[in-house]
Amino acid sequence: MSSSQADIPAAQAVDVHVTDDMLTVELTDGRRIAAPVNWYPRLAKASPSERANWRLIGRGAGIHWPDLDEDISVDGLLEGRRSGESEESIQHWLDSRTG
Repeated sequence: MSSSQADIPAAQAVDVHVTDDMLTVELTDGRRIAAPVNWYPRLAKASPSERANWRLIGRGAGIHWPDLDEDISVDGLLEGRRSGESEESIQHWLDSRTG
C-alpha cells in the first residue's frame, strides 16, 4: 500500500527554546528541529526575554514572537529555510528599536 502526501500529518510545534546560539523546536511527534539563531537576525539581535516571549500560531504550524514581529514556520525549519528578510529591512528594524 502506498501513502500520499495527504496521508502524512503536518508537523506541529509544541514547545520552543531559544538560546544565544540555537533555536530548537519540539514537535508533536517527538522530533526536535534545531537551527542556528543567526539564520534569523531578529532572534539573533533579541534579548533573552524577547526570545522567551513566543506563541504558537496556526495550531503549531508556526511560531510568532510579538516583541520582534517575527514568524517562523515549522515547514520552513524542516526545509532548512533561513530568514528571507533583507539587510535593509533588518537595519530599519534595528533603527526603530534604538530610537
